[in-house]
Amino acid sequence: MSSDDPAALSFPTGGEDRLRAVPDRSGERPRVLVLGATGYVGGRLVPRLLAAGYRIRVLSRSVDRVRAMPWRERAEIVEGDASDPRAVSAAMRDVDIVYYLMHSMNGSTRFSSVDRRIARNVARAAEQSGVRRMIYLGGLAPDGRGVALSPHLASRREVGRILLRSEVATVVLQAGVIIGSGSASFEMIRHLTEVLPVMPAPRWVRNLIQPIAIRDVLYYLLASARVDGAVNRAYDIGGPDVLRYGQMMNGYAVEAGLPQRRILALPVLTPRLASHWVGLVTPVPRKLARPLVESLQHDCVMKDRDIDGIVPPPEGGLTRYRRAVRLALGRMETDVIETSWVDAALPGAPSDPLPSDPDWAGRTVFTDERTRPTTASAERLWAVIEGIGGANGWYSPALLWSVRGWMDRLVGGVGLRRGRRSRARLAVGDAVDFWRVEAMEPGRMLRLRAEMKLPGTAWLEIGCVVDDDGGVVYTQQAIFFPSGLTGRLYWLGVVPFHGVVFSDMARRIVALAEEEPTSAVGSAGGSR
Repeated sequence: MSSDDPAALSFPTGGEDRLRAVPDRSGERPRVLVLGATGYVGGRLVPRLLAAGYRIRVLSRSVDRVRAMPWRERAEIVEGDASDPRAVSAAMRDVDIVYYLMHSMNGSTRFSSVDRRIARNVARAAEQSGVRRMIYLGGLAPDGRGVALSPHLASRREVGRILLRSEVATVVLQAGVIIGSGSASFEMIRHLTEVLPVMPAPRWVRNLIQPIAIRDVLYYLLASARVDGAVNRAYDIGGPDVLRYGQMMNGYAVEAGLPQRRILALPVLTPRLASHWVGLVTPVPRKLARPLVESLQHDCVMKDRDIDGIVPPPEGGLTRYRRAVRLALGRMETDVIETSWVDAALPGAPSDPLPSDPDWAGRTVFTDERTRPTTASAERLWAVIEGIGGANGWYSPALLWSVRGWMDRLVGGVGLRRGRRSRARLAVGDAVDFWRVEAMEPGRMLRLRAEMKLPGTAWLEIGCVVDDDGGVVYTQQAIFFPSGLTGRLYWLGVVPFHGVVFSDMARRIVALAEEEPTSAVGSAGGSR
């Protein structure tokens, strides 16, 4: 069964017996702890581990985020932070295999010390709990004297070494650019290719890259749980193609039906400047773009194929680059993207939930509240609400939203181009342009927390209420906690625009809900 069949959630390359869990002598299936289970790779690996017969436990700071995953009922959830030794020790109890799928991808200067502390916590807890195998997904990096690794690649290599020095047998898989629907690397290639017919680009577009399809990454991760217990080393993994980054962009162009792009390599774009450029041209924000750009500063190809000695290639061979692109585009077209980089937590974004006290504990707060009765059913109104953002837009003047999105991009925010993973479905933790789903009660309430750059903290809560007489009412509330004088002045400055945006949003959502479903869908797409 192929991983391209999202309904099956089976094996990445065909249900091979060597990927299935092997019970112990007592008949117990191995228990697996997944660290990073809600991330891009982890969110795809967990259902395949379940399909392979493993018992799954996940450690997460956000139980609500895990509960939004489709496999939530089949996994044991432990709430806690991987930087807390007690939480890690509790999660490790009676665990046979640990998957380490975490890495800091932000602009903080402290990320390497945080990664180091977490790796040591995990290694120590694994030793004390009698874990028999750890599997870590690291980064493919050049290995030569005089080559200065980027801070993020150096940190990933250090994490791998910490785990390998532990008393627990560890397999470190070192992958380069991962190609799959929703991956940050794929989105960067996609938007760089689509934005201009002639692209001024950094000189790293001439560097050699060995990309790997997400389905093959999942295959290696699954198979590594079955390797001989004595294996303790790092292995490079990559697809069958070695390409220049410019060739990868033009390979995408062919599969997307675009003309070949002319690429002009410019020697003056430093990683810092290039990350600003990528941040403006693509939906990938600057803080995430920089580590991706830095990882491309040198040729990045496999040094050997020693991995074949412990994990034979999948049946039918590894996925070629253009087929990986084709599969990713197919998943996007059918709106079945399992996981996406957009749903990862945004560094520096507010994390405190909206206080439940209606008076907000006496804090300074500004609100914009609107209600509107409708003749539509609650189900139809909710369908329009749940479709907000992304391709459907914000049901209000598109120009004003576009201006606000560009303002956010210019100051290093995510802007509107991040979109959303699914066009029709939302879950807690999903990103929606420069908002994130903080809470949702299907059919009743959707609360979005702002992740745009703001002098304060903001939420948008929309929903539908059925009154005592059975009538349906649309509700909408914008909430802003200002930070200092700047926050207060900001709110006063945008109040006139809110009068247009929020009133039109309420009117348009109700109007769409009252239309016939077929015409409402078409109208929504043009509202942005």
